[in-house]
Amino acid sequence: MSAVIKTENHERQQVKYTTCYMCACRCGIKVTLEDGKVRFIQGNRNHPTNQGVLCAKGNAGIMKQYSPAKLKKPLMRKPGAPRGAGEFVEIEWEQALDLLTDRLDLIRSTDPSKLAFFTGRDQMQALTGLWAQQFGTPNWAAHGGFCSVNMAAAGLYTIGFSFWEFGAPDWDYAKYFILWGVAEDHSSNPIKIGLEKLKRHGGKFVSVNPVRTGYSAIADEWVPIRPGMDGLLALSIVHVLLSRELFDWEFLVRYTNAPWLVVQTPGQKGDGLFLRDEAGHPLVWDLEKQAFVSALEADIAPALFGEFVAPDGRPVKTVMTLVAERYLDERYAPQNVAHECGVPAEQIERLALEMAHVAFKEQIELPIQWTDVWGRSHDKVVGRPVAMYAMRGISAHSNGFHACRAIHLIQILLGALDGPGNFRARAPYPKPIPPHQLPENNLDIIHAPNTPLARPPLGFPTRPEDLVIDPEGHPVRIDKAYSWESPLASHGLMHMVITNATNHDPYAIDTLILFMANMAWNSTMNTKSIQEMLVQEDPEEYGQYKIPFLVVVDAFHSEMVNFADLVLPDTTYLERHDCISLLDRPISEPDAAADAIRHPVVTPDRDVRPWQEVLVELASRLKFPAFTNKDGTRKFKDYKDFIVNFERSPGVGFLAGWRGKDGSKSLKGEPNPNQWEKYIENQSFFAHHWPDSQKYNRFANKAYLEVAAEAGFVGKVEPIIMQIYSEPLQKFRLAGMGLYDGPQPTNPADRERLTKYFDPLPLWYQPLEQQRVNAEEYPFYALTQRPMFMYHSWDSQNAWLRQIMAQNYLHMNAKKAAELGLKDYDWVWVESHNGRIRCQIKTMEGCEENTVWTWNAIGKQAGTWGLAPDASEARKGFLLNHLISELLPEKPGERRITNSDPVTGQAAWFDLRVKIYKAEPGEVGSQPQFPEVKPLPWDDGKRPDVLRYTARSDS
Repeated sequence: MSAVIKTENHERQQVKYTTCYMCACRCGIKVTLEDGKVRFIQGNRNHPTNQGVLCAKGNAGIMKQYSPAKLKKPLMRKPGAPRGAGEFVEIEWEQALDLLTDRLDLIRSTDPSKLAFFTGRDQMQALTGLWAQQFGTPNWAAHGGFCSVNMAAAGLYTIGFSFWEFGAPDWDYAKYFILWGVAEDHSSNPIKIGLEKLKRHGGKFVSVNPVRTGYSAIADEWVPIRPGMDGLLALSIVHVLLSRELFDWEFLVRYTNAPWLVVQTPGQKGDGLFLRDEAGHPLVWDLEKQAFVSALEADIAPALFGEFVAPDGRPVKTVMTLVAERYLDERYAPQNVAHECGVPAEQIERLALEMAHVAFKEQIELPIQWTDVWGRSHDKVVGRPVAMYAMRGISAHSNGFHACRAIHLIQILLGALDGPGNFRARAPYPKPIPPHQLPENNLDIIHAPNTPLARPPLGFPTRPEDLVIDPEGHPVRIDKAYSWESPLASHGLMHMVITNATNHDPYAIDTLILFMANMAWNSTMNTKSIQEMLVQEDPEEYGQYKIPFLVVVDAFHSEMVNFADLVLPDTTYLERHDCISLLDRPISEPDAAADAIRHPVVTPDRDVRPWQEVLVELASRLKFPAFTNKDGTRKFKDYKDFIVNFERSPGVGFLAGWRGKDGSKSLKGEPNPNQWEKYIENQSFFAHHWPDSQKYNRFANKAYLEVAAEAGFVGKVEPIIMQIYSEPLQKFRLAGMGLYDGPQPTNPADRERLTKYFDPLPLWYQPLEQQRVNAEEYPFYALTQRPMFMYHSWDSQNAWLRQIMAQNYLHMNAKKAAELGLKDYDWVWVESHNGRIRCQIKTMEGCEENTVWTWNAIGKQAGTWGLAPDASEARKGFLLNHLISELLPEKPGERRITNSDPVTGQAAWFDLRVKIYKAEPGEVGSQPQFPEVKPLPWDDGKRPDVLRYTARSDS
């Protein structure tokens, strides 16, 4: 007997290629359609990012497309209804756009800074930043301030590229790989592909993480470090390397500022700055010439160690001398940090020695000829095959900036950067250190009516003069980025916007636009208090809220929608055009500069518009100079037209592929009217592969830097010298000490923070909140991470992914739980200095014993995201966010200060400490619970117990 197997009827199917948006990987996907609906989604084998691999999120994109949580039409808060009541009326798009245009026009014609525009994981920050700059408001930033700015800033102020999207491990040649604090969702498919390569080649994988899940589960060695201690561990490794003289002398001398001379005049102006010649060039001591010479010259023999006396009599030391003096101190010896880190001294020393052995005894040599930027020819490329990767477990602490710099210091000492087998840059990086972009701080321009900013809202300060403050030293931005409180906040402080705007600190705004940012729920600290702030009325303005007008742009019914005055419904990623640009955060890999597009593969079945199209429309209506002709007519028909024809500089646009009138140019060239079509023909991506001679040592590779300068990646062909010692940090520290010829803070708290934390060399300190919280009363570290199969709150509404997880638990070490008399599924109270929640626990062996953790963003507010009001996400799921404050605990006589890294303003999500105790009998269900959100106008509130979907009408 034989069975008849029913197969797909491919004649009814159509295949389209686009780019995934189920997380930040931006993998290539192959979408199979049937009768105009999505049948299934697969990975694109030809795509440089995922090479055909696709995770559960990517496959489940079909359930994102057919989610009952999709918004269907523009909404306006019902007249007379209080904000937050969830009562809306449907309006037409023209009415919505007219309303918003009139309001924005009035703001722009009076004081543009009264508009605050902040975006979440939008992947289009080059456009939204340009829009804000053209509007004239400094109050723009994206999610990076509560996600990854410590990683970006630490890298861009130290090595010219950074962990996450600006660099990647060289999986083809790596022999030793250390993963620091990376959750399962980050770079999911590329890391899985890479780990398979590493294992197949016999390399060692070490995971430094308090929790052993996901990637860490297959690590050859797990290092269960205590949260917030990564910088201390890294500096102890530095101690071992220095004490055994295990560092790359040639790399340090040629490519870093290790031999540069630093002035040693404590208590005097200029202390800690580089010794410079009349042209401003940093100086070194030349061992052959026995003289001070410019560090930027080619034919020099600089001293790596030494103390000297400058011609003007000032004592100076090399940077490497200062490094040795600090980190050879017994404070950093493994036996002296082990009890703080929770990592045995023997393990710390062994890890350091293993790295050094692989770097120096198993080095890789490739017969590749290349020329450095000084004109020296090389017949080979040398690689130190120790690769590292780090992310949110490092960044989400108030000491994360320096922790990341400490990890980069290990890489620099080993010479393990941008070579075969180590951590390599991805175009358009590396950049000058820091990148040559300053935030707009000209107050005459910032407050000028109908005037674009001359510089972008975000940038990279190098000195106190670059801060965005008024003559009295007060912040000019609503989030207080680039103020004395957060000087190097290169991604802004999105987590502080609602608090500051509600408190009118530093001033009141008129309109807040939030795009794809769930700031009323999982993307904010102190959730309950933030929801209360959103509805707080202004006692000085009858009938008006502290934040007068709130616009929410989203594709789904998030918790944030409930608080909107105007809701603009966005499309899904399968319904719109998108540009993943080299001007923004592209899909480049170390061996290729790459970008990508999305294009509509399905037609929207509701009255929605892509936010990109709306931005171009608003820019045209408001007559932004970059979007209109001299006669006031619109310059671009739509978003597609804008992407093709807008040029940041001649020949440089949003898409780098198929440029030139005939599409024959790469990276730079005239606009090509058929550019979108060429991308679609090429499966929605473009890759410019670097020849071997341009692949490595790009910080000093002449051929690469010439191409990079031509393409606009860098300003000119010059070496990018890695900065072990950061002079910009020292300038801010001098300002805090009162020793700077320029702006200085007057507030004692600001002076103290600058003096303590703006150290030009990496340092470790106890996280700021923990300095103010009693560790005996709150003995556990508490943190969150995201599972590999979900991403933020986007996916915990997804029908397929909910089958994997629909409730989160608080996970804790099994031994520690037993000591407290707790077992699996017990309901417990978890309490911090800021609040209390109730949840269920699960025990596990793979958890540092003083740490508890949970999956992020599983918990939902009842009535949102198209879920049934009694869904387990709402009744059993929970957030740690309720326990976290966006402000540090109060200190007598001090103003309230953000709970963030003092250098960058990075939100310190993972500095939380808690106590745990068993709930009383009968105390079940998650707490706190919030009022159920009312259904939207089109929602009948009915939810099927079983959800079925098929693309076939005959099934």
